[in-house]
Amino acid sequence: MEILKNIEICGLTLFIRDKKILVIGDLHLGFEESLNKQGVLMPRFQFDDLMKELRKTISKVKPKKIVIVGDIKHEFGTISEQEWRNVLQLIDFLREKAELIIVKGNHDVILEPITKKRNVKIKTFYSENGVLFAHGDAIINEKAEVILIGHEHPAVSFKERPTHKYKCFLKGKYKKADIVVMPSMNKAVPGSDITKGNFLSPYLDKTKEIEVYIIEDKVYKFGKLNIF
Repeated sequence: MEILKNIEICGLTLFIRDKKILVIGDLHLGFEESLNKQGVLMPRFQFDDLMKELRKTISKVKPKKIVIVGDIKHEFGTISEQEWRNVLQLIDFLREKAELIIVKGNHDVILEPITKKRNVKIKTFYSENGVLFAHGDAIINEKAEVILIGHEHPAVSFKERPTHKYKCFLKGKYKKADIVVMPSMNKAVPGSDITKGNFLSPYLDKTKEIEVYIIEDKVYKFGKLNIF
């Protein structure tokens, strides 16, 4: 489904058709090990599922460039064994398919020791032909017609099923720019229920008339969420 002109929703990713750019958000590799250390039992099958989904998407859209908009890893102040292994595997795989751009997220405080192993530089943001790719935890003062961010992990819930949250994309207007907020691609990472109005990203505090696109077996255009 097209969410903006030339920008399609592909599963939990975005694809910019005219630029052949695949956009991925909030992978949070190492999330399972982090929970295991806290005593929470979670099988470590998410990475295999993620790679399967990426192979499927990349085979379909054939990108020339892949941009990760932050939080490639989960731990803040350390690098877990799972993060070392999975981040390197992911980088190796993606670089075989296209040019890779990594934007730093707030969870990527200690990411450089991994990316240096593959001579990959990390950017604070990335901009190309009027499209700004940013994590979303801080406002980037860069002119843009379109802003693509992650960080929020948007999801919605319904009173009929209050214990279940549905991952979603958000679209709105930030000043004069169109903005799209991406969900976390890691299906084990719970979403932030945007129906409660407590946003993580400062961008969303100034984004008006948010449209919601729910992701389940397909994309469902939910309509506008007026919480202001």
